[in-house]
Amino acid sequence: MKLLVIADEKDPALWDYYAPGRLDGLDAIISCGDLSPEYLSFLVTMASVPLFYVQGNHDGIYEKQPPEGCDCIDGEVIEFRGYRILGLGGSMRYNRGSCQYTELEMRRRIFRLRRKLRAGVDLLVTHTPARGLGDMDDLCHMGFQCFRELLDSFHPLYHCHGHVHLQYVPTRPRTRQYGETTIVNVSGKYILELPDRPESPPRKGWL
Repeated sequence: MKLLVIADEKDPALWDYYAPGRLDGLDAIISCGDLSPEYLSFLVTMASVPLFYVQGNHDGIYEKQPPEGCDCIDGEVIEFRGYRILGLGGSMRYNRGSCQYTELEMRRRIFRLRRKLRAGVDLLVTHTPARGLGDMDDLCHMGFQCFRELLDSFHPLYHCHGHVHLQYVPTRPRTRQYGETTIVNVSGKYILELPDRPESPPRKGWL
């Protein structure tokens, strides 16, 4: 399975200088936030594959103008191609803007998903990094401790995030390993390839 994971900045090759065929071969696109709805709608149209997204701290416009043809997984657990994906958007609360949460508020969001999380998580998709794992010390770019606890509890294969633009700390690596989880700062774009898995059979009735 081949995923295009994006965040924070439009890639010129996929926007200003797009050429037909550049999105061929993808199975899905995942946005980790802070991208305009026009950009996401363009990509989902050109690629003709599902586009899943969470909101960044600058995505308040989505409330009035959500990306057309895209699926919001913010605060949800979905299954796609045999992989369980948890989406948690937003940043640490640093002013009165939208899409911001205190540590306690983010913990409550995760607690509401406790039943869905019983089956585990393969891919954690957030806007903000986990605390101490690719974040920064200022409140705006500080990561959530509860994300780190999710990694400790569920050991997902990957944690994809944005928010901390690569140019903020040029010497910092894009990827890092934390236990069994590969953490990827996907700012701009990143190609993630996963082995194909059988999809779970559809459930019958209400059970």
